[in-house]
Amino acid sequence: MDKDRLTAFSDGVIAVIITIMVLELKPPHDVSFGALKEVTPVFLSYVLSFIYVAIYWNNHHHFFHLVHRVNGAILWANLHLLFWLSLIPFTTAWMGENHFSSVPTAVYGISLLMPAVAWFILQAAIIRSQGPNSPLARAIGGDIKGKVSPVLYITGIVLAFVDTWISDALYVLVALMWLVPDRRVERAIRPRDP
Repeated sequence: MDKDRLTAFSDGVIAVIITIMVLELKPPHDVSFGALKEVTPVFLSYVLSFIYVAIYWNNHHHFFHLVHRVNGAILWANLHLLFWLSLIPFTTAWMGENHFSSVPTAVYGISLLMPAVAWFILQAAIIRSQGPNSPLARAIGGDIKGKVSPVLYITGIVLAFVDTWISDALYVLVALMWLVPDRRVERAIRPRDP
């Protein structure tokens, strides 16, 4: 099966996820700058979540340059990823509206951890389909960032009950680690570009 349908569907779902998140941004009813202070937590949670969804879209785009055909396992693994990504608008809104309280911050961490797990499953499904010497398998290598990220998410989830600012800092740290598209994959793609 060709990969184009999978990538087009994924792009559409991710666009809807971002649209849902931005619709949660409600303008204040007051016209003062002080009114903006009250919506700052909602805005900050939106910015962080937008960055996360953009990172997944960007890496998904790069990833599938190294995939020529997909099978049922890859389709289901991709849908699994999209399911977890689709929950990010809910947890983003809950955390922002409750000013980064402990439980919403921990649940937000779970909503970041689960797409990371789903990403690993998708990656494994692709490599299993294409073989251990496939371009993607060679590009991924040891995948240090992929192994460190879940540990930081779990740490953030636990620390949300101690100090939510530490949790939020860990979530931001993981986003910063992934902000630049995976250079290993970019290097593997480069020879294929015309």
